Amino acid sequence: MIPLLPCRSIDDQIAFYEALGFTVTYRQKSPNVYASVQRGRIELHFFTMKGYEPATSYSTCYVLVSDVDRLYAEFRSALKSALGRIPTRGIPRIGAIGDMSYRVRQFLMTDPGGNIIRIGQPLAAREETAGPASRIGKALEAANQLLYSKGDPQTTERVIRGALAATPDAPDRLLVQAKVMLADAAHALGNDAEAATLLEDVAGVRLGSDDRSALTDELVRADELRDTVLKRHR
Repeated sequence: MIPLLPCRSIDDQIAFYEALGFTVTYRQKSPNVYASVQRGRIELHFFTMKGYEPATSYSTCYVLVSDVDRLYAEFRSALKSALGRIPTRGIPRIGAIGDMSYRVRQFLMTDPGGNIIRIGQPLAAREETAGPASRIGKALEAANQLLYSKGDPQTTERVIRGALAATPDAPDRLLVQAKVMLADAAHALGNDAEAATLLEDVAGVRLGSDDRSALTDELVRADELRDTVLKRHR
């Protein structure tokens, strides 16, 4: 099945997806403005809508791939080359990558049309741990959707802080996850001083090798946030 997604400008859509390595396979100017792009087996179609507002879009689709980490790295690199930065807020943007409790490793990308493209790879069956089932684990998964899908850092912050207050004895692994996401939300709200404090807390946590391995995505994001915060304050 091929999704047909709305947009305000076909030119903006095409430029965005070409920067990501997609090829324009079809373009129509009349009677309806329409285009399709393809990269490998991923094919997306777009059409314009009069009065369409990307910021209020609910359009989304899920794309399953065989190597989500490679695609994530390539998309981030392409966006940095095209835009001079990796956009993590506003439109367009690309969120963090991570494992979800429903056994999918995924990241979310919002294109210029406001369409949320969810790109994921099924994970092998694994033994369930207490983390995702805990209150803070559930809060983190909800916060991931709020921050990277809905672009709502205020609610993200409220959800995580509520879970932390109710779980004072949360394990270090979940605390690090929570504080990195809080730092991401603070950065999105323009509060880089708060983000810097949270990142200092993360750096001060002594993690064992197993936890550090499990938190690879979060620690990479923490390093990226530190670089961004430092650049803003130079």
